[in-house]
Parts: sequence; structure tokens; C-alpha cells
Amino acid sequence: MNPMRALVRTMTLAGVCGALMAASLQVPGTASAREGAAAWARGPAWQPTPTGKQARFRGLAAVGRKTAWLAGSGGTVLRTTDGGATWRDVAPPDAEGLEFRDVEAFDARRAVVLAIGEGDASRVYQTSDGGASWTLGFKNDDPRAFYDCVTFFDSRHGLAVSDPVDGRFRIISTGDAGRTWRVLPSEGMPPALEGEAGFAASGQCLVSHGPRDVWLATGGASRSRVFHSGDRGLTWTVADTPLPSSPSQGVFAVAFRDSRHGVAVGGDYRPGQPSPAAAATTDDGGRTWRPARRPPAEYRSGVVWPVYSGPAALAVGPTGSDGTLDGGRTWTRFDTGSFDTVDCAADGGCWAAGEKGRAARLTFTTR
Repeated sequence: MNPMRALVRTMTLAGVCGALMAASLQVPGTASAREGAAAWARGPAWQPTPTGKQARFRGLAAVGRKTAWLAGSGGTVLRTTDGGATWRDVAPPDAEGLEFRDVEAFDARRAVVLAIGEGDASRVYQTSDGGASWTLGFKNDDPRAFYDCVTFFDSRHGLAVSDPVDGRFRIISTGDAGRTWRVLPSEGMPPALEGEAGFAASGQCLVSHGPRDVWLATGGASRSRVFHSGDRGLTWTVADTPLPSSPSQGVFAVAFRDSRHGVAVGGDYRPGQPSPAAAATTDDGGRTWRPARRPPAEYRSGVVWPVYSGPAALAVGPTGSDGTLDGGRTWTRFDTGSFDTVDCAADGGCWAAGEKGRAARLTFTTR
């Protein structure tokens, strides 16, 4: 079995908690990035928002301070529109038993969720009425494919990625908000390394920024790498990263502030294993990567670079959360709770999520 696929199943049983966070490191109501930075200096804190579920949430989409979507194990999809005070179960009716690992949402009504697995377990559903009804836009019919992550450039155009088929990562594309999908030609994709694949750990192995740029993070092989496309997935380049790679190591997530500045996090997902050099940065769009001077001390599965946050970013993992104020060169742990994924919205609302139905928002102390 592909080591990444084994990882996906192992991690489903492992257990990592979660919390929902707040996007740009500005606090709601602050007037400037400087005030937001001052709030960050006072200290972030997690505000739990109980979901009433026991699913493990690795898919998360922050729409705003009040609205967010979660996607997780057991075919679970939840939505809140009141800042997490209540969560509504809005899962597709035929999804019981599916492993949802990613969700992309455009507002309180429109969202796309991706289920992982071999063969027809890999699926993409779309809703435009807040989950009251769903369209099955894609159902994998190739037993060799295993889809990991999905991303959108805007509310209509998006991509999803499968582990390599015939020696290359497979990309599918939609131009109608996820209602239909087509497989893109593989000629523009560099060959995969032996054992190389994506980690379906946080929905952040495939991320986009702007109207055309997209990055794919990998591991599992002799080197950890990040692929980049500037034409919505038609042609790709690839670069090595300094993060260690093995069947249990690699780049788990990437985030970009703009088309040039990005951060990558990862490490060894196995509990208790050391994860040195678990973060890297780029300032040339992913052509080259440099190790963080002071990376997170342990494995991190999710990362986000909030809008308007300047050099500040957040990373989460099973042993806690870290923040950086210098574009990913140095990281400082601010919480020891367990999280799988993190996302931030343009209005300054950040959320994070993880195991046992846990979800929370990021707040700041007011001393």
C-alpha cells in the first residue's frame, strides 16, 4: 500500500484535537495591522466552540468571524453561522462512512467537500443551499487514484489532486463551482519520485493564491518537494525543500501570503518521533526553499498566512500551535493543545479544528 494511504488510515485512529481560529492576526474591531500586531503580542488564546460530534475534522473553511464549515470522518459536514455557538449537520445524505478531508467554502450557502480513499471512495460534493442538498460532482473511477486535497482560485474555478497515477500526480479541474470535473493532461506535470505522494492531513497539501497560482506539497520519498503551477494546473515546476522526507515525513501543508512569499510545515507524523527542520520559507514563489532558523519543535500538519497579517503566520499540529512574526523564519509555541488544521477568513476570523469534534476560534487576551 502507498505509505501516504497507510498514513491516512493510521492518523484517522491516532487522535488530534482542534480549534477554530481567526484570520489576519488583526482582532475584530482593531483599525490597523499595527493594532492587530499589538493584540498578538498580548497573547492569543483558544475559545472552544463545541460541535456535539465525535468526528475528526481535517477539513476546514473559514468564511468569516461568524461562518465556518467543517468536514471530517464518518461522512460528517458541519456549518456554523453564529460564531460557533451552534453547529448544524449539513452532510450529504449518502456520505455515511466517507472520510471527508477537505472543504472549500465561498459563503454560508456555497461549499465543496472532498472525500478521500481508494477507488470510488474519492469523491467531490457541491452545495449551493447551505447543505440542504448536494450534487455529486466527481466520483473516482480509477482504482489507482487516491485524491488528497482540493483548492479554488475563485468561486467557480478549482483543482483537486490525486497521488501519482502512471508516475505523475493527477489533477482534476472544475470551472462551474464543483458541479463537474475533468482530468487535466499529465504532460505538464514532472515525474513523481518513488513513493512520493500528498498527505491528506489538513486539506492544505494543495493551495492556491490569486487567479492562477497553485502549489502542491509532497513527501514520502527520498526528498520532500513543492510543485508550482502558474497556469491553473496545466504546467508545473518542482523544487526540493529542506524538510526531511520518508514514508512518514515530508511537507504536510503550505501557505502563501502572495505569489512569492510562502511557508511550508511538516515533519514526522508518528507520535513521539522528533521532527527537526519541520518548517521552511520561500520568497520566490517556491523555486527555492530555506530552512527556518527556529522551526516548530515538533511535527505540524496545518499552516495559514492570514490576509493582511504582514509577516505573521500560524501553524498547528498534534502537540500545539506556533506563531511567527517574521515570515516563518522563527516560530514560537503559544499553545500545547492538539490541532489538525487551521484557516483564516478575510474579515479577521481564524478557526482551527481536529479530533473528537473539537473546534475553536482564536481570540486575544485584553490585559
